[in-house]
Amino acid sequence: MTQPLVDRHDVELAALAAAGGRREFGELVRRHGSAVRGLLRRMGAQPSLADDVAQDAFIQAFERCAEFRGDGTFAGWIKKIAARLYIKRIAREARYIAESETEDVVPTTDHAGLIDLDEALKSLSEVERICVSLCHGAGMAHPEIASALNLPLGTVKSHVKRGLDKLRARLQPQPSLGSVQHVG
Repeated sequence: MTQPLVDRHDVELAALAAAGGRREFGELVRRHGSAVRGLLRRMGAQPSLADDVAQDAFIQAFERCAEFRGDGTFAGWIKKIAARLYIKRIAREARYIAESETEDVVPTTDHAGLIDLDEALKSLSEVERICVSLCHGAGMAHPEIASALNLPLGTVKSHVKRGLDKLRARLQPQPSLGSVQHVG
């Protein structure tokens, strides 16, 4: 009796997919599709564009599945493919070149006081959001990001640092009015 697909490791599924296993690759898509779309959304893609780019990334991954050796995670590998495809798309549209003025977006909170990371990311400039998302969402190194965006390495490092500083400031817990101490 063969092992169910859900019990197989990503490396094994990728090897079977490289040999033409469509069901095995379908399991990889099921496991990692929402994470890929989530990364693309955090990079700034609208939902329909995130879906399109994620689909293109999985098609490319299926065609190149034999290249996945299991040195890192499959999730990291497919996220890098998706991030690069998204970057190529926005580069063609020449949107990432101009750092647009961002609106003052106040992050929304839920009733438990948790801050919405997606809303906080929207407060960054487009290039900061992309650099932070590639670095911390797709696991790309600064030199890889510089190469993918055709930006100097120092500029990428600055965008990542500035973006993270802005996120830290925005995501800081705000003191509640009840915790103010009176000196008397």
